[in-house]
Amino acid sequence: MIYRRYSVPSIFEEMSNLQREMERMMQAFAPDRARMLSTFPAMNAWTDDEVEVITAEVPGVDPKDIDITVNNDVLTISGERKATEQAEEIRYHRRERVNGKFSRSIQLAFPVDAEKVTAACENGVLTVTLPRAEADKPRKISVKSV
Repeated sequence: MIYRRYSVPSIFEEMSNLQREMERMMQAFAPDRARMLSTFPAMNAWTDDEVEVITAEVPGVDPKDIDITVNNDVLTISGERKATEQAEEIRYHRRERVNGKFSRSIQLAFPVDAEKVTAACENGVLTVTLPRAEADKPRKISVKSV
């Protein structure tokens, strides 16, 4: 009579495999809304000696629903992207556009003059121009020969 040895995986290995499989299935069916909202709106920032410019993609957001604040060298853009009205009898085949409130903050490169900040929204792109505070602007110092 021939006996074969079978290795029996531990219950912990089986539970780990089950957990991995469940996570894989959940990612396929449920998009991570928190991750999507935390990165909305997508932002770019650049500076020169005079200003810092922040652009943010806000398609589908009414400019009246956007709040911009500057506090202690931090710019915060917040607002709400409202859902479009849909008939009750519709059924979605795919739903990827996230609706709801959003807020993103970015540390500014230098102190700004909050009184002179301007914002404009065109074609779904918000542009915020933040002029550098006079006290923080670099000064050129001339050297005199003696």
